[in-house]
Amino acid sequence: MVNRFKIDGEEVLDGEVKPFGNSAHVTVPKRWRGADVKVVRTSEPTEQDDE
Repeated sequence: MVNRFKIDGEEVLDGEVKPFGNSAHVTVPKRWRGADVKVVRTSEPTEQDDE
């Protein structure tokens, strides 16, 4: 089941979550530094970690 969210915002980017040490990250433009952001996962992960 997919949830639907409504978010008011300034700009939207499509990206891919990439590995980063023991975690993962999403790269956003440098001009976004200091801004409040929200991240929404829109698909199931392709890699599963054993946590």
